[in-house]
Amino acid sequence: MITGFQQLRERLRGLPPKDAVVAAAHDEHTLQAVFAARRDGLIRPILVGRGEEIRSIARALGEELDPDTVIDAGDDEDCAAQSVALIREGRGSMLIKGMLQTGTILKAAVNKRSGIRTGELMSHVAILDVPSYHKLLYITDGGMVVAPDLAQKGHILRNAVEFCRFLGYGRPKAAALCAAETITPSMPETADAAALKEAGERGDFGPCLVEGPISLDLATDREAARVKGYHSPVAGDADILLVPAIAAGNFLGKALYGLAGGRMAGVVLGAKAPITVNSRGATPEEKYYSILICTAMN
Repeated sequence: MITGFQQLRERLRGLPPKDAVVAAAHDEHTLQAVFAARRDGLIRPILVGRGEEIRSIARALGEELDPDTVIDAGDDEDCAAQSVALIREGRGSMLIKGMLQTGTILKAAVNKRSGIRTGELMSHVAILDVPSYHKLLYITDGGMVVAPDLAQKGHILRNAVEFCRFLGYGRPKAAALCAAETITPSMPETADAAALKEAGERGDFGPCLVEGPISLDLATDREAARVKGYHSPVAGDADILLVPAIAAGNFLGKALYGLAGGRMAGVVLGAKAPITVNSRGATPEEKYYSILICTAMN
């Protein structure tokens, strides 16, 4: 069980660095994170974007650049296309989003002719290190699939479970979150949650425990589960929080990150390589943690 980003960082110490492609790298916060990851031996970056700006920022940060690691590109679409092409060519095992919109890089990634999509569905996972919780939380999907149906929820859950296995979890615990713990006709997500639990019991997602419908407090608070008489190995010990819609995941992630003082990383799964998709305004620390997570997957 990984209890926090620092523990994950220690696990990766001494391993060979991974090749990474940075799309629209002409951004100080992105380069601060990238250079920190390079110093820590996590990555060997290829920087795609406005070359002179990249070199200028690097000089201001006191960093040396090999000329071969900087690839000039024009607008955001060109940065995204060239970066995705490098991943297709096998020159990078992770794709790092820089100063461009998430939609631009994902549009290039899912392009049927030139993209890097491999799974049946690409989905987003937010990884939260929250002071009040005893281990990392994986929230999905608060970034890509707006209103998933049952089949899509199954793909999203499978992506998250496999992701946790990449990080060393033998049997991840997943909670299909709802506002109630019983199947309620007026809340169709409760029926979906029960169906996902049955699928988990059949082994459809491989080794894991799936519980649902289950509320957030029961999934993360053992005492709440005890008081309410809710018995499940997932109660109070969930790893994965599967949300019913993108709005719920967005609100939950930002609440745990902002109001609750958590630290957050974000990654898109289901492509040839993991993709970091932090906000353009994210801190260097947040972008570093996303790189850390992607490194652990390789």
